[in-house]
Formats: sequence, C-alpha cells, structure tokens
Amino acid sequence: MGDVFTTILEVLENYETAVFEKNVERFMSSFSPDIHLYDCWDDWEIKGIAQWREVVDAWFNDLRKEGVLLKTAFTDVVVEEHGDLGLVYCAVTYAAHDKSGEKLRQMTNRFTFGLRKRNESWSIVHSHSSLPVSSETGNGIFNLK
Repeated sequence: MGDVFTTILEVLENYETAVFEKNVERFMSSFSPDIHLYDCWDDWEIKGIAQWREVVDAWFNDLRKEGVLLKTAFTDVVVEEHGDLGLVYCAVTYAAHDKSGEKLRQMTNRFTFGLRKRNESWSIVHSHSSLPVSSETGNGIFNLK
C-alpha cells in the first residue's frame, strides 16, 4: 500500500479524504493487513484486509451509484500514543451531499481505533464502531449528543 503516516492524525486525514474521493486503495492504506473490525453495520466482525476491502468496495460503489459526495468529519478526537501502539476514540460524522452541495442526510457513529506503528508508519489494526441504542425503541441513535 506504500503510504507512510508518521502521525496518527495523518491516518485520520487520509480516511476522510479517501471517503470523499471514494478511493478504495487510498482508504485501505489506513489499515493494517491484519485489521480486525467490529462494525455496527451488517457484519458482526470483519477479519483481514481482503474481507474489509469487499465491504469498502460495496460501500463506495453504492455511493457512486447514488451520485452523492460523502463528507467525513472526526470530532471529539482523543489520541493516546504508547510507543508503537496508539488509541483513538472519537465521533465520526458522515454527511451525504448531492452534486449541488445540498446536504441530503447525516449520521454520526462512535469509533475506537487501535493503531500500531511498523517501519515508522501508523496503521489501524482494530476498529470498533457503535451507536447508542434507545432503551424505549431499541433503535440506534444516529445524532451526535
């Protein structure tokens, strides 16, 4: 994958840009080949870069078919580094816009990323996304706070 991320924040910036561009290769460069994800959508867990690539390919293809631009924003970001291991917890907002720039919809997920530094470059080795669930309805709550 070749990209070198010397800071954890560069990994997050790459993630945002890759989603906006719907660039699978660029997006995958943020992740370690041995990625292990707990996702709040469809799959309980995803193991390995090949399985993750299939999910991302489908996601980006659906966005292309719909003709939307997806803007991603990380907020409330907390980064901890301990040697070659890093931890990020944050909120991630995905906002879909049409070609004129009008916002069509938006949702926010909670994320925790575990990162490892290998050969002086950071990559995501674990990702956990979640949503709070309403105790009254059992539905996920997609709005930030």
